[in-house]
Amino acid sequence: MLFSTDKQTLNDLNIFGRHGAESIFYLFNRCVTSGGAALLEELFRHPLSDDKAINRRAGIIRHFKDAAAGFPFSPGDFGIIDAYLANRDERSRLSMTHHSLAGKLGHMLAPEAAVQQVIKGVHALADVLKTCRRFLQSLPPVPDYDTEKESMQLLLSEPALAPILNCKQKLSFEAVAGFDVLLRFRYHDTIKKILKYIYQLDVYIAVARVAREREFVLPKALPRQPLTVSIEGIYHPQVNKAVRNNISIGSGSNLIFLTGANMAGKSTFMKSFSIAMYLAHMGFPVAAERMTFSVSDGIYTTINLPDNLGIGASHFYAEVLRVKKMAQELAAGKNLFIVFDELFRGTNVKDACEATIAIVEGFARHRNSVFVVSTHIIEAGAILKRTCDNVKFIYLPTKMNGAIPVYTYTIEEGITNDRHGMVIVNNEGILNILEEGIQQMKLS
Repeated sequence: MLFSTDKQTLNDLNIFGRHGAESIFYLFNRCVTSGGAALLEELFRHPLSDDKAINRRAGIIRHFKDAAAGFPFSPGDFGIIDAYLANRDERSRLSMTHHSLAGKLGHMLAPEAAVQQVIKGVHALADVLKTCRRFLQSLPPVPDYDTEKESMQLLLSEPALAPILNCKQKLSFEAVAGFDVLLRFRYHDTIKKILKYIYQLDVYIAVARVAREREFVLPKALPRQPLTVSIEGIYHPQVNKAVRNNISIGSGSNLIFLTGANMAGKSTFMKSFSIAMYLAHMGFPVAAERMTFSVSDGIYTTINLPDNLGIGASHFYAEVLRVKKMAQELAAGKNLFIVFDELFRGTNVKDACEATIAIVEGFARHRNSVFVVSTHIIEAGAILKRTCDNVKFIYLPTKMNGAIPVYTYTIEEGITNDRHGMVIVNNEGILNILEEGIQQMKLS
C-alpha cells in the first residue's frame, strides 16, 4: 500500500516551505548534485509504508553517518555531464574532420563550442565512471547497500565500457570520438542508470552528514501490529534550544488528548511529533535520542487550516470536511497517524465541545491508528475519561511567576487547569489602552 499524505500536511509541517527556504527539505538538502537534490525531493514526497524498506534505507544512512563518508566525486563534473548527455542529436557526433585544420576552419564559433562540450563531457563522464568503480572497490561490506552496490558493479562490468575504465593515459581525439559514441548513444541508458545510483549515493551521504552534525537518530521501524510508538528526547529540528519530551503510545493508549494554555507549546509539540513520524517513514534521521515505531499507511495533520473560499466554506465547515476526509481514509481500512490542533475552533463553545467529544470517541474506536487532538475545551476531557479507555491525557503546563506566565514546554500527564488568557490580556495593557482612548475622546 502506498503511503498517503496531502498538501495540508506538507504545509503544516513545513516540509517544503515557501520557495524551499528554511524548510525540512532545505535542512536535509546537502546534496552535491542537482540529480541528488531532485531525488531527495522525490523521497520527501513519497515516504514508505514498509518496515523492511524503511530499515534498509536507515541502515544505509547509518553506515555513511558512522563512517563520516564524503561524496567521492568532483561536483563540477555533473553539470558538464548533464549538458553532454542531453544532446542526443546524431549530427553532433565527433568525427575526424573536427580535428583537421579544414574541419576547424569549417566549424567556427558555435559549432566549435559544441565540439568542446562533447570533449569535456566525455572526459568528465570517464572520470566519474572510474571514480565510481574505485569507490565500490574500496567500500567495506554494507549489507543494506549490497543490492545497490551489486547493481552498480554489474552495470560497470559491461565489456564495452572496459576501454574507458581501464584507460590511464590522456585521451586522444580519436579515443574521445569513439567513447562519445558509446557513452552518449549506444549505452546511454546504462550510463543514466549508473548516474541514478550515484545520485542515490549523494542523497545517502548528504542525509548522513546532517544526522552526524545535528546528532539526529536513525529510527527503528516495526510491523503495523502490534501498534507501538516510543520516542525519547523528541524535539523540533528547527527550534533553537528546543525542550525535549518523551512519548509512548500503544493500542491501549493510541489517542493523545492534549491540553494547555495558549503559548504553552501544544502546536510545537504536535509539529515535532508529526515531523519525526514523517521523517521516520522515509527512513531518515529524526530529532530525538531514540525512536521505534509501527509503520502507518499515511500521515495527515490539521494544524493551520485555512478557510476554503474557493467553495465558499467557512473555517468550521473546512474543519468538518477535513474530519470527513479522515473518516473516509479510516473507513478504507488504513492505519494512520492523524493530528488535529484545536478541533472545531471555528464554531461556538457548546457545539465545539459536543463535536469534539463525538469525533474523539469515533477516532478512539480505531485502535490501529494514532491520533493527537489538542483543545482548549478541557470539559470534554472529563467526559472522555469515562467513555474511552484508550485515551492518553497529557498537557503542557504554565507556571505563574507573579502575574507573569512561565512555560516549561515539558509534557505532564493529565488535563490542564490553566486559564491564563485574561492574565495575558491584562499584561499587555489592552483594557487600559481602550480606556485611555475613551478618556482622550471625552477631553477632545
